[in-house]
Parts: sequence; C-alpha cells; structure tokens
Amino acid sequence: MSSVNSELRLDRRTVWVTGAGKGLGRAIAVALSQAGATVAVTARTATDLERLESELAAHGGKVLVVPGSVADSAAVRDMVERITGWAGRLDAVVNCAGISPHFTRSEKVTDQDWQQVIDVNLQGTFYCCREAGKVMLEQRSGSIVNVSSVHARTGFERIAAYAASKGGVEALTRALAVEWADRGVRVNSLAPGYFQTDLSSGLLDSRWGERIVRGTPLGRVGDADELGGAAVFLASDASRFVTGTTLTVDGGWTAH
Repeated sequence: MSSVNSELRLDRRTVWVTGAGKGLGRAIAVALSQAGATVAVTARTATDLERLESELAAHGGKVLVVPGSVADSAAVRDMVERITGWAGRLDAVVNCAGISPHFTRSEKVTDQDWQQVIDVNLQGTFYCCREAGKVMLEQRSGSIVNVSSVHARTGFERIAAYAASKGGVEALTRALAVEWADRGVRVNSLAPGYFQTDLSSGLLDSRWGERIVRGTPLGRVGDADELGGAAVFLASDASRFVTGTTLTVDGGWTAH
C-alpha cells in the first residue's frame, strides 16, 4: 500500500496550467512543480511566463512555456499539440485562466462586456477540456481541474457575467466527469474564495474589502500559495476516487 505522501507526488507526470502568469495560476504551477510535475504553463503575457520559467528552472523544475489565449480554440489545439510533442503525454490540466474585468451593476453590463467574460472563463475552459480530454481519453488516464469560484454558488453584487461563467464551469465539470469516468479521466472543480491577487486587489482594496473579510469566518483573505495543495491533491493519485465534485478553498465563506 502506498503512503499518502507518495500519492501526492507528481513525478513523471506532465501537468498543464492555464492562467499561470500571475496570481492563483502562478501559485498552482509552483506547487505542482514542487510536487515533482513537469509543468507546461500558458498565459497571454509571455514575459510573465518567462519569469515563472526562470524561477521554476532555478529549483530544478522542467517547464514548457506555451503563451496564448484560451479563448481561441485553434490556439488551444496548438497548445496541446506542443505539450504532447514536448512531453509525449498529458496527465493533468488545471484550467485557471479567467478574467473579471467589470465590477458593474448588471443592468449596465454591455453585450461586449458579457461576451468577453464568457469567452475566456467558460468557452476557454471548454476548449481546454476538449483538447486535453482527447489526449487523456486516448491514454485512458488523466485528471482535469477546472478553477471555479465561490460565486458559482453564492451571490454577490456587480459580477453577473463572472458568476454565470463560473456556474457554467461547475456544470461543465459534472457533465464531463460523468461522460469520461469510464475511460479513466477524472474531472473536478476547485473553487477559491477571496485571495490577494492582482485580479482581486481592486475589489479588496475598496470599501467592499472590509465586507469580504467580515464574511470570511477565518477573518482574512487567502494567500495565493494556500491554494496550491488543493490543486496538487486533485491532480494526483491521492484523489483517484474523486470526480465530478467541487473542492472549495474559501476560509469558510460558503459555510454561512
């Protein structure tokens, strides 16, 4: 019987992380690399990825930089081809690419604003699941981790497009988990609460920040590196009987 510690190791596994340039995606990529994974990282800004590559390589990590937008289905297909050409396989993917550029009353959200968020957060996640899934189904093994949000299930003002996109991500996760389970592919969601990142800094530094902290039973927001362990768990054999579920890491936000 293998130990829990060995099951959490990702040695000889290739893991793809989207949205890896900053914030939670970056922290997840670091945690996966520290667990022994060979990591492919994607973001729209190549310079962010290059800094991450240098950091991981300095600690002995094997890294492939694959810049691009997950909202472009042809680009996603090319990303997966590059990764499998480089590593020969794809064992896990963490779909962390996401945006929330508008904190706007719902009646003032434009068609363009709405579509921009859906294109990246929901369609982009589907494109990545589809292309990575093709490889994993052929291998008859793999773990897909879709990064959702507590706001897939809890309401909050002025984030209608973001909340809808993340609700869609969780529904997509359950559908794929049921469809692909008998061919060895697990699909789960990871739902963060509020973490201190570039994406959330504007909100947390505003008058809303105090309300968010008050609403978190642990009395603070999370540090980005506190999400990495959950991602490692879902990508690893330690969660081999877990599929179709959402692991929430939110300091108690959704316990109310």
